Amino acid sequence: MDGKLSTYSFKDVVGSIHSGLLDDYVFTGEGTGSISISKSTDRTTHDISADGSVMVSKITGNNGTVTIEVQQTSPLNAWLHHWSQTLWNSKTSKWAETTLLIKNSHLGVQHVCSGVSPSKEPDTPYAAQGSRISWQLMCADITTTTTDTSTIITGALSAAASEAANSLI
Repeated sequence: MDGKLSTYSFKDVVGSIHSGLLDDYVFTGEGTGSISISKSTDRTTHDISADGSVMVSKITGNNGTVTIEVQQTSPLNAWLHHWSQTLWNSKTSKWAETTLLIKNSHLGVQHVCSGVSPSKEPDTPYAAQGSRISWQLMCADITTTTTDTSTIITGALSAAASEAANSLI
């Protein structure tokens, strides 16, 4: 094996939801199929003038969505349904007070999401076989932080450098 081996496990991912209206919910699997974090705002745009000059814009904005796919019978799905209904029946001022933390301790990455509210209640399938439900949560702010990733980056660069050097020989 030429490159450095890297590993990943969903077991290293933990999520925590705090709404203030219900007890906090911490999940580390429990029927969770996947979690996707997507920011909505492009960080840069280019404007090209008639003479070909390029103006690069740096754009702020951390809003986005978190999509959590869960098994239909999972405790997290039941909690999200209860949370969604509780939010809907609460004062409007409570609608976006939920916060969400997604953390991968192995990769040293965490996402802190605030201003969280459900985009809509998810579609509910009824069939011969159980299904997965996708909850799309809109977030006013998603802040992503990392711990020291120099080991990961150095390993990846070393493997790439070794491969490049070997191709020259």
